[in-house]
Amino acid sequence: MWAPPGVLLAALLALQGVLGWRMAVATAVPLSIAYGFLCLSAWYVAAGSPIDRAGPLRIAATASVAAFMSSAVWLLIGRGWLGLIAGLGHIPNAGVAFRAAAPTVFGFGFLLYLLAMAVSYFAAAFAASRGAERRALETEVLAREAELRALRAQIDPHFLFNSLQSISALTAVDPAAARRMCLLLADFLRDTLALGARERIPLSSELAIAKRFLSIEQVRFGDRLRVEVTADAAEECLVPPLVLQPLVENAVTHGIAHVLDGGVVRIAAERGVAVLRIRVDNPYDRDRPAGRGTGFGVANVRARLRNLYGTDAALSTEEKDGRFIANVELPVEAAAE
Repeated sequence: MWAPPGVLLAALLALQGVLGWRMAVATAVPLSIAYGFLCLSAWYVAAGSPIDRAGPLRIAATASVAAFMSSAVWLLIGRGWLGLIAGLGHIPNAGVAFRAAAPTVFGFGFLLYLLAMAVSYFAAAFAASRGAERRALETEVLAREAELRALRAQIDPHFLFNSLQSISALTAVDPAAARRMCLLLADFLRDTLALGARERIPLSSELAIAKRFLSIEQVRFGDRLRVEVTADAAEECLVPPLVLQPLVENAVTHGIAHVLDGGVVRIAAERGVAVLRIRVDNPYDRDRPAGRGTGFGVANVRARLRNLYGTDAALSTEEKDGRFIANVELPVEAAAE
């Protein structure tokens, strides 16, 4: 990098008639390379007078003093180098040649050092910009993780609220069923505590949690609630824990619970080349009051997918032929991978 400035200095010395072309190149190029090591100090000088804290006058004064001192040291190195060449008999009048070349060498070194200072300030600004960008990304990641933890933390209280209401209703009608539901609820919570702390779990484990939840609800609804689950080759795919449980809970709370004859809650998973598709559908009451939503589950799952996968995952819902359908699409992640 410092050889081209050496060639430029050699051209200046040769055009001024101070040295011949051959001796000018032999003198200037090694000096320029040596000056490259001196100019490394420009980084520390620039760091000591940062643009955001030091005023223009201070920066100009600091740069001028540092450039003057570095050029003076470089001039002494040049004198020694010319003396060495003269000792070999290549320059007969080394003293005269040095005095003639000194102003050009000093001025050239002064300008080179200022250029090194400018490059140092540019590099410092670039590093600060990258650091700010990295801190912004870290903050965004931390905020996203905090939001995910908050979303996941909302699932258990919401589910417990509904489950305890169901147990309360059963205690007066069927105490044995209420006791059985309490035991099933304890098993369900044990499983969710074990798997809910992990970032990803196999779909087979997620389906097992959903089935355990539905078995709890079957205590309350009896034959009105029937379950069909198909997954096949998709069971080894990894999914966020408890991503289906809010959808299954909605299928019961906002579907089966309002249909007199009940119906079937279907969960079907299909693995594509790059996309895992999961479908949860249930019957619903077409005459239900207008404005009754699907509850907390859909919003929670949609927010979690957005935070985990961005635009690569989605949750869509539709009502078709008397059934409410929730379709989840997310990238395929295999356990082996």
